[in-house]
Amino acid sequence: MPEGPSIVILKEKISYLKHKIVLEASGYADVDMDAIHHKKIMNFKSWGKHFFICFNDFTIRIHFGLFGSYQLHKPKKVNPKIALHFNDDDVYFYVCTVRRIDQPLDEVYDWEADVMGDQWNPSKALQKVKSLGPKKICDVLLDQNIFAGVGNIIKNEVLYRSRVHPESIIEKIPEEKLKKIIKECRVYSFDFFRWKKDNELSKHFEVYEQKELKSNGEEVVRKETGATKRISYFIEKAQKLYV
Repeated sequence: MPEGPSIVILKEKISYLKHKIVLEASGYADVDMDAIHHKKIMNFKSWGKHFFICFNDFTIRIHFGLFGSYQLHKPKKVNPKIALHFNDDDVYFYVCTVRRIDQPLDEVYDWEADVMGDQWNPSKALQKVKSLGPKKICDVLLDQNIFAGVGNIIKNEVLYRSRVHPESIIEKIPEEKLKKIIKECRVYSFDFFRWKKDNELSKHFEVYEQKELKSNGEEVVRKETGATKRISYFIEKAQKLYV
């Protein structure tokens, strides 16, 4: 599943189409394609893992889920969920969820929850996290209403950087540690963004999908954790369990 930094990269890549007219929209998504024909794209936005194509009076939201992808200029050999055709270019989106939003996005999304956004509010995130006292940190970090854009890669790497065990209980984690985790969510997201653009993201994984630490060969534990049973990677001795 693409995490927030990958969606910001898409927003950058596709920005050259801003203010262009869509000659035709096609695909099998359950939206009115005719309503997109001959419409000018006013902007591209992102919120966490959500990508927005903004027109004057509505927005098309794309969520890539587990297997979604996109292609600029030339199509793949499979049918796109939605494709936008321009006078001299095309863009294709595959295996994704497509939804039309008629309300202003400010009425639908809390921009202060977007970890990579200009309005990201770490103090608000801390308040929300602390209100979920009995929950495990591995679940809370994947809550998009608090950490929009954080996925399993960021979760694991942030907890390793913060030296906190993924099964730690929120109300048992010292506040300074919670602040460290929240800060690292943004810091690591921008590291992820830079490494992904340079095609070297996986080279920098410390624990995610690793069997041992590169620095000293210490074993990386792989375990299903939390209510959602998502896979966590961690160092048993180095990451403190707060329970």
